[in-house]
Amino acid sequence: MTLAFIRHGQTNWNFEKRLQGSTDIPLNDTGREQARAAVAVLDGVDWEVIVSSPLSRARETAAIIAAGLDIELGPAYDELVERDYGEGEGATAEIIAERWPDKAYPGLESLDSVVARGIAALERIDAEYGDRNTLIVCHGTIIRYTLAALAGREFDQILNGSVATFERQGEEWRVLSVNDEPLTEIVN
Repeated sequence: MTLAFIRHGQTNWNFEKRLQGSTDIPLNDTGREQARAAVAVLDGVDWEVIVSSPLSRARETAAIIAAGLDIELGPAYDELVERDYGEGEGATAEIIAERWPDKAYPGLESLDSVVARGIAALERIDAEYGDRNTLIVCHGTIIRYTLAALAGREFDQILNGSVATFERQGEEWRVLSVNDEPLTEIVN
């Protein structure tokens, strides 16, 4: 079974460089185009189903890709929601630097919690879809830190509309690519 994380397309908050987190902000036109562009990157693998976070930006990205690949649009999983940045959500870099220079936003979800949710989602998707090649549309932070836990190494920012592939081998997960690049070519 091959799986791929896809980060949702761009939103206005992404464009404005606002901290988005679990706030439900919709895709913008650039984000919709990024979702359509992801279809070309995904071509060549026999993808069977696509699932997502329930947030509208992820769900719409999944629907666009499902239509482009002519595959099943599966359910949304609450475990795939983006990290909750608490009071930092909606803030620009300038506001963050002024109010929370240490980035310790009141109400911030821990990275351990984010990774635990990401791993739980993968286990649930694996249990529900078995050996079907499955696409998973969600969010930058949960993708970045879940992949880091699977690969045992850090990754840089996950780009909007990018694809990260991985597979299950027995009880282990193996990361194959991040941000549309094979893992062997990724240098931090």
